[in-house]
Amino acid sequence: MSLNWDFIVEVIPIYRSAIILTIRIAIIGVVLSIIVGAVCSLINYYKVRGLNLLVRAYIELSRNTPLVIQLFFLYYGLPKLGIMLSNEACAILGLTFLGGSYMAESLRSGLEAVSRVQVELGLSIGLNTFQLIRFVIFPQAMSIAMPALGANCIFLIKETSVVSIIALRDLMSVTKELIGMYYNTTESLMLLVVCYLLLLLPVSFLLIFVERRLRYAEFGV
Repeated sequence: MSLNWDFIVEVIPIYRSAIILTIRIAIIGVVLSIIVGAVCSLINYYKVRGLNLLVRAYIELSRNTPLVIQLFFLYYGLPKLGIMLSNEACAILGLTFLGGSYMAESLRSGLEAVSRVQVELGLSIGLNTFQLIRFVIFPQAMSIAMPALGANCIFLIKETSVVSIIALRDLMSVTKELIGMYYNTTESLMLLVVCYLLLLLPVSFLLIFVERRLRYAEFGV
């Protein structure tokens, strides 16, 4: 099988622009998902009256509807309500809405795994609720939940391949356009795979490194 290297060299700048857009959406979406997940997990952990039911409803809605439908609602449904958002903003909100629920459940499991003795010791030395969360509960919860959080990050980055349905020129959209225009299917798909490997492998290795460091920290290494 011979590859059209002239075509590959010609379209590399297009893929470079697409991967930059994908990285931007992925980073913002993952960061916002972690923030949303942290807030929701703490609400569930402390069983805040009223809010915990709202959070449970959000988690069930988010996890049981496809990202495609969520993006359609944001991009096509919100304008009917008078709310106009750019396609990039819709993509970020969609990833945040989906990712926040997965992050919340992962962090909740980490919070619940923290020994009650640790909490009581923190209270006994005079820590208030905020200090207890910051210095005792959350660091241990993050260490326990890190494998699940890392898997969620990888999952969300891969889910960016769906945002092409709302007219974003991400990696998947560019690949489909080039295949439709030039019929160089093998070359286009090969570049798509390479781009996702360049995007995901460093993230995967970084998460493995962070997970190991946190695991060692549990034992004071």
